[in-house]
Amino acid sequence: MSLSARPAEDRYHFHVVRRVIELIDGAREPLPLGTLAAATGLSAPHLQKVFSQWAGVSPKRFQQYLTLGHAKALIDDRRPLAEVADAAGLSGTGRLHDLFLRWEAMTPGDYARRGAGLTIFRGRVDTPFGEAIAMATERGLCALGFTAEMTPDAVIADLSARWPEARQVEAPDRVAPFVEAALAGQTVDLHLMGGPFQIKVWEALLSIPPGEVATYSDIAGAIGTPKAVRAVGTAVGRNPVAWLIPCHRVLRKTGGLGGYHWGLGVKRALLAREGARNLPAAAEQKPATFS
Repeated sequence: MSLSARPAEDRYHFHVVRRVIELIDGAREPLPLGTLAAATGLSAPHLQKVFSQWAGVSPKRFQQYLTLGHAKALIDDRRPLAEVADAAGLSGTGRLHDLFLRWEAMTPGDYARRGAGLTIFRGRVDTPFGEAIAMATERGLCALGFTAEMTPDAVIADLSARWPEARQVEAPDRVAPFVEAALAGQTVDLHLMGGPFQIKVWEALLSIPPGEVATYSDIAGAIGTPKAVRAVGTAVGRNPVAWLIPCHRVLRKTGGLGGYHWGLGVKRALLAREGARNLPAAAEQKPATFS
């Protein structure tokens, strides 16, 4: 997404939200609204309005969704994937989690050629969760990785290793529309590049609704390989399209966040926003009860 294409006020608010997330995630205890406001240069009421428009809840409530207690509550309340898979519309143009995604997988032959003959466009993009590297083919977005814990060059190398024979072209304008559409909740085309087992795992990830989570065992069972938990974990980690294919919704059975390829801070923020936006409006007025 190109921030230069946004109105000046939107660009400013975009960075305000990012700054608030960084402050909240780095704090050892909840931060008062006044402290957050002072750090962003906004008045407390203005920050409350700007942040609530993005997250669906106040900064105070949002902080409650970044706790380990929230992760444990998600695990306790999770539904079997089989109950939601049919409604997810996994093949074709059905509604997948909180975005409209149309996706196409590479053929086994294309995958075996390791990207040979394929042109991949790439560029840096800005998101509320930090800077990311996006890549796309003529058919759709094929990669998205955050730079929170890696340099941009390291993220590019990480993603590119999946298709070492592809030709890459630096072309931010070719990838920006895909991310812009995703942030706006519009239809996004994905071009998934992986082996058959990986594709099955990523398809299962797409069946997890926003505000809900699954475990690695849940994923293994959903794709008919209940004993392949470790292989599922590897495939989850190889997911090339962060956020849109929601590997951040996979937690350990204990409720622990586990690992996240692009940084646990990003994972916490993604889960927090989804949990907050999935909250019934009336619940915003109630105190948190997470333990």
